Amino acid sequence: MISRPLRDPASVRRILSRISFVLGLTVLSAAAQAAPSGTLVFCSEGSPAGFDPGQHTTSTDFDASTNTVYNELVQFRRGTLDLEPALATSWDVSADQRTYTFHLRKGVKFQTTAWFKPTREFNADDVLFTFNRMLHADDPFRKAYPTSFPYFSDLGFAKNIESIDRVDETTVRFRLKEPDVIFVRNLAMSFASILSAEYAAKLTEAHREADINQLPVGTGPFAFRSYQKDALIRYDANPDYWRPDDVKLAHLVFSITPDPAARIQKLANGECQVSVFPRPADLDVVRRNPSLTLVSGVGFNVGFVAYNTQHAPLNKLDVRRALDMAIDKPAIIQAVFSGNATVATNPMPPAQWSYDKELKDAPHDPAKAKALLAQAGFPDGFDLTLWAMPVQRPYNPNAHLMAQLIQQDWAKIGVRAKIVSYEWGEYNRRAKQGGEHDAILYGWSGDNGDPDNWLGTLLGCAAVGGSNVSKWCDPAFNGLIEKARETSDTNERTRLYEQAQVIFKQQVPYTPVAHSIVSLPASKRVSGLVFSPLGSHRFDGVSLN
Repeated sequence: MISRPLRDPASVRRILSRISFVLGLTVLSAAAQAAPSGTLVFCSEGSPAGFDPGQHTTSTDFDASTNTVYNELVQFRRGTLDLEPALATSWDVSADQRTYTFHLRKGVKFQTTAWFKPTREFNADDVLFTFNRMLHADDPFRKAYPTSFPYFSDLGFAKNIESIDRVDETTVRFRLKEPDVIFVRNLAMSFASILSAEYAAKLTEAHREADINQLPVGTGPFAFRSYQKDALIRYDANPDYWRPDDVKLAHLVFSITPDPAARIQKLANGECQVSVFPRPADLDVVRRNPSLTLVSGVGFNVGFVAYNTQHAPLNKLDVRRALDMAIDKPAIIQAVFSGNATVATNPMPPAQWSYDKELKDAPHDPAKAKALLAQAGFPDGFDLTLWAMPVQRPYNPNAHLMAQLIQQDWAKIGVRAKIVSYEWGEYNRRAKQGGEHDAILYGWSGDNGDPDNWLGTLLGCAAVGGSNVSKWCDPAFNGLIEKARETSDTNERTRLYEQAQVIFKQQVPYTPVAHSIVSLPASKRVSGLVFSPLGSHRFDGVSLN
């Protein structure tokens, strides 16, 4: 079609004026529709230990920090294990898998809060600050605010990252000592959230470095406003978010409610619109309520009881084998999960590639377990502590009940277990750093979709003192894990991980108990809520009708 030009300038002006008016109305209408609105209340299960993701390892901490306030260089697309660009728009990997170059997004702003107003946009300096404080013990900020970074160490980053270089304002290069084919996937994990170097400098000047863990500033969809421990966390929509269409809520509130019955009651009363970790018995309550719904999926998780292999007599293999054989897993599945779980055999869920389908559990056999104890020198049993989590997790909806059932099972072979618990933050700190426990109920929801996340992070030697609560370091096992990190051949990695699982099963550093089905109760007013295989709770893209 041929268009003929308008020859009358006045006609042109009239038409352009009409077009401008219509476009203006369209823009105003779109802006009105896109403006964040409403307050969503999330009934969460516990108080976070802090808001600096690098210092913590639990989903309670990450929900309150990474999934609201921060972004990583790369991230997992909501509801999937697929990587997508975040604060880095792209990245290059050298042929030897030892050099990773990230090209940073331009125009990203850090949040403005009552305690910090940024004067510049996100750049390479923020990436260097975030990781150098974890990498270097003599980093000025870390020296002023000494703390540990468990995930960074658990993944071997502290030993394997040779340097982090600022190529220019929008380019950062990581150099590794050894190849690591899952390096980028690991950087999509919550601990790698990017913090503001400018904010850190301001805190250093004021000698208030610890505030970075209490008054967070990030680039994420929601800006932190206030925290009342054991009660509320408040956030507001970030007006400067680099993905503005993803911010649909004006306000987000975490209503910290440890009691699962109280959470469901609040949900039914409309006091919150999303509730976490329901008890299996509460699922029917939700299904019967016409105003509520369930967002559910097969959990990418494992719940287990770990044995502190640095404590006698749990340092003896026959003792661990006896404790393992005494546990009646099917009874636990019925009593604790109401059947909404499957018996776990391996240290990873069946959906994880490289899962060894050939491995079998030792039979539940109290008589043989008692004989093993006698063989190990404990014919009359022994005393130990069994730690039980104070909160519900995707992999364990009722840790105290599970502990009681295990206590009863072990009593049948003469092992006298004293059940111990602490506040969730203290529980984690003591389990990882202190190692006071004998046996401990724990578990894991996958962080990055890679087998290393189960085998390396939970059982590797570098993770002792961190997420390896069994304190187990087996050279043969660890060698297989390290070798698997260096090869990009999936078949070869699978072969190595299968060998590692065999060693795990032989040495019994912990007893896998269950892989659960995960459900997230919500009001039907909520739109855009997506089940995450990673066990996280994200509210970007979520709105209220």
